[in-house]
Amino acid sequence: MGGCWNPGVPGPPSQGFSHWLVFLLFPVCPSPQPSPTPGRCHVRDAMGLPPLGLLLSLCCVSGLPFYNGFYYSNSPHGWNPGKGHGEGIFNGVKLVVETPEEILFSYRGANVTLPCRYHYEPAVVSPRPVRIKWWKLSENGAPDQDVLVAIGLRHRAFGDYRGRVHLWQEREREVSLEIRDLRLEDYGRYRCEVIDGLEDESGLVELELRGVVFPYQHPQGRYQFNFHEAQWACEEQDAVVASFEQLFRAWEEGLDWCNAGWLQDASVQYPITQARHPCGGLGLAPGVRSYGPRHRRLHRYDVFCFAAALRGQVYYLEHPEKLTLAEAKEACQEDGAQIAKVGQLFAAWKFHGLDRCDAGWLADGSARYPVAHPRRNCGSLEPGVRSFGFPDPHSRKYGVYCYRPR
Repeated sequence: MGGCWNPGVPGPPSQGFSHWLVFLLFPVCPSPQPSPTPGRCHVRDAMGLPPLGLLLSLCCVSGLPFYNGFYYSNSPHGWNPGKGHGEGIFNGVKLVVETPEEILFSYRGANVTLPCRYHYEPAVVSPRPVRIKWWKLSENGAPDQDVLVAIGLRHRAFGDYRGRVHLWQEREREVSLEIRDLRLEDYGRYRCEVIDGLEDESGLVELELRGVVFPYQHPQGRYQFNFHEAQWACEEQDAVVASFEQLFRAWEEGLDWCNAGWLQDASVQYPITQARHPCGGLGLAPGVRSYGPRHRRLHRYDVFCFAAALRGQVYYLEHPEKLTLAEAKEACQEDGAQIAKVGQLFAAWKFHGLDRCDAGWLADGSARYPVAHPRRNCGSLEPGVRSFGFPDPHSRKYGVYCYRPR
């Protein structure tokens, strides 16, 4: 397999940004000039809407960066919507939004608080009405997802976040976001925005779930999934398509896989810890090798899935005889459980130390077994989940792994 090496970790996001709103009034526009970002001169849904004449006059000004419906002057550090804090100056008062620079880690099913605070420099004594907005940034070209907006005591949550999120305001000017009962799809980057009249500043919080990355193939063999089919395949195994950061972290922990697979951003990559001829050649150093972005419908590869840590239990069902796939599903149901999915087996192996040398059926029709402590007559000398592929479903050579939620 050919490929190119992606040499190392992507550069870290900026530690913060600083910019301020410039109020410019022009009674008459000078000779027409093209807008810096055509089609973007519009009014956003913020408190304290600017006069239309102001926006129209600013559309004629070249050289000013345009963002979120407003023009901004460049700070000495330039515009950079990264992590850390944002700050802006209005009427001699600077609005500063603070969020943590480090990644927050949590578990599926847990409650987590995404910290966000704001203050003014110099301090403002009298309270000021502000609008708070939290949203989740998209990672694969889809629209950003609104999470919560709040003005004073009124707030509104959106979509799947309804009933699971609220503002955590234990201290003055704290506008942290609490998310309850974390779901697999909740990981990612969240932006906290504070809007004071015409001024708005924001900070970024990155949330990661503890989990495990595993390669997944179609039952018919190698390179059968387009991107959309890959998404569905991971979801069927209680997982999601892995991000590059998750794959890179798995590579650092020793994941070595020679088949290229889809990632969340629709790129195709594969992790190599031991250079060899079929995997890009001996002349390349270890790393995560990339085919770059691929066509989401036309190109076909395997996929790297990400499964989060479980709250339930995966176990090998003790049964007097080996089972067919249909019998295996029925046996788990009779035991008050359901046949385990591939993502659940990997999570139980990774986080609960599930160790069993007996191959068992899983929900997708594959037969696998988890080894936390390698030993003789139990596969290779490395920990992992061993696979027998997708055997004849009528074969009676295997037991079954069941999953019981908690």
